[in-house]
Parts: sequence; C-alpha cells; structure tokens
Amino acid sequence: MSLVALARNGALWREIFMHRFERTEESQTEQSSGVGGHSLGNLILKGLQDINNGDLLLALEDAQELLDTAGNVLPVTLTQTTICADMEDGSIVCSETEIDTRGEKNPGPVPAITRLRMMPENVPACPQAIRAIRRAKTIIIGPGDLYTSLIPNLLVGDIARAVREAEAEKVYVCNMMTKHGETDHYKASDFVNELHRYLGARVDRVVINDGPLPSDVLKKYAEEGSEPVVIDKTRLSQLVPNVVIEHLNLEDDSLARHDPERLVRAIFPYESL
Repeated sequence: MSLVALARNGALWREIFMHRFERTEESQTEQSSGVGGHSLGNLILKGLQDINNGDLLLALEDAQELLDTAGNVLPVTLTQTTICADMEDGSIVCSETEIDTRGEKNPGPVPAITRLRMMPENVPACPQAIRAIRRAKTIIIGPGDLYTSLIPNLLVGDIARAVREAEAEKVYVCNMMTKHGETDHYKASDFVNELHRYLGARVDRVVINDGPLPSDVLKKYAEEGSEPVVIDKTRLSQLVPNVVIEHLNLEDDSLARHDPERLVRAIFPYESL
C-alpha cells in the first residue's frame, strides 16, 4: 500500500500491485497454499526477495525502481512476526488477516479488542527505519486501520521509542469511519487514547475530518457496521495540544476517504506546496 501510494510509474503498475486474487472455498482451507486472498503486490515482493537471496530491503529497492516511487518505504522490522488480539471475552485472534476480517465474518456484535501484541515479542527494529524516524521533520501516523495498520508498527519497542524521542512533530490523522470488528463505536478520543497507549506518549497534533458524507455512502458503510467517527472535541483537546478539524473528505465519491490535497494542506498549513 505504501509503495503504491508513492508510485509515479503509471496506473497499470499501481493496478498490478493492488490486484487481489479472489478467495475460493479451497483457498480458505488451512491446507491450501494457493494465492486466493493474497495481493499480487505482496507476491511480487516475495519474488523480488527470493531474487535478492532473501533480503527484503533490496526487494523493496527493486519494487521502488519498478514503481518509480516518490520516496522510500522501510519495514519496521525484518523479523517474521504475527500480531494477536486479546478480546474482552478471553478469546484470542491471531494474524492480521483474521483480525482485519472478523467483522466481515461476524455481522453481529463481536467482543472488543482489549490488547494487541506481537509474537514473538521484543523483535529488533530495522536500523534504517530508526534512522529515518530520528531524522524526520514531521512524523505522520495514519490514516489506516488502528489495530491492523497503525498500532502493529508501535509493537516493535524500538520503533515506539524512536518516535517518542524524535524531535519531529508527531501528527495523527484520525480515521473518518469506525470499522466493525476493530473500532466499533469509537469516538475520536478513543482512537487517540489507543494510539497514546501503545506509543507511550502523546502526539502533538490530531487532524480529523468533519466534512459531510453523502447519504448513499453512509448507508453503504452502515450495512458493514461502520459509522462516522464522532468528534468529541472537548476530550480531544485534553489529550492533544493541537486539534485540527476541517472538511477533508473527497466529495462526490463512493467511499469515505481523504482528499489528498486537502489532507496535505491540513498537515502542512504553513508550507508552500
């Protein structure tokens, strides 16, 4: 996703990397080793890693060359890991895919996530990622799924520490919508609280959308158990010194997502872009 977001090498390459193979009944069985459910981009990365004798960083460099990316993408760790979520009913769900899709598999109420952890714990951080964080002028966290895209990065202890100790301004871009199975009924302050919990410190600024969404878009998300994130400004102001609330959504769009240009202006209001 990060590679595609930075890609400058045309729509075809972006579509190739974003293509996801459909799941079949056979691909959903534990014994199956097929490509069902996998993205072509991840398979290309695996192939590039094999070509480079297992070196993921070299594979990413090759992928960046293929896509002509506008920046560099670095993993937070080079160690093979699995994320696990402890639920309020005592159950445990492991793997990013299982956590990410449990809302789709269970349309009704599901137990809330109480803690996210990584197996194995205490994995080493990628040195290049640490260096990039320490040298950054601004660190932007989000938008993205809280428990499957953002917090997992902070489970690598040295990464969370590097962000805490960095001189850069830390900016969190809050999601527009809740996600069934992860952030049901979360208000903006709930997102921020969870981020602070795993970061071990507070961010400097929160950017959040208050633009109206079309009724057909809201209906579509409601059918999936999602709703617009409520902006509890008073509580937010107690958690973060700078709260930016603006119309940031794409208009006349079939999805609830940020307008890239509006979002960039909200994050960097005083810079000439």
